[in-house]
Amino acid sequence: MKAKIALGTDHGGYLLKEEIKKWLIANQYEVIDFGTNSEDSVDYIDFVYPAAKSVSQNEADFAIVFCGTGLGASYVANKVQGIRAALCQDEFTAELSKLHNNANVLVLGGRILAPQRALNLVKVWLNTEFEGERHQKRIDKIHEIELFECKSHKNN
Repeated sequence: MKAKIALGTDHGGYLLKEEIKKWLIANQYEVIDFGTNSEDSVDYIDFVYPAAKSVSQNEADFAIVFCGTGLGASYVANKVQGIRAALCQDEFTAELSKLHNNANVLVLGGRILAPQRALNLVKVWLNTEFEGERHQKRIDKIHEIELFECKSHKNN
């Protein structure tokens, strides 16, 4: 079975999410769609957060999240402990986000990327494996920062 992918977007990424979703389903990926389900104006936070959270809680293997530019969606996803969300606009960053940073969330801008370009990024991202080794120590350091920040906020 292929990976389970969570999706989440606001109205700005809705059409792109639907295109990516069709491709994922056609290629036997299991999809969990957290919405939104129209182009009606909504807050990206309400859909991106549960998609990212599903990855941190091991309910999904990865997430692909969207908003108009991808910026807001990346801010939200990266607030979830254990998430490494990568806002990508080209194949090089999509590949390196997995190869070196083991990104578990891909972020795409629905008003920035044409559907075919976005689909190419998704394919590259899903087909790239984490290199590990020297890069793992950097992932571990990121995790240490998350733990430290979480503790320091609890103590304030």
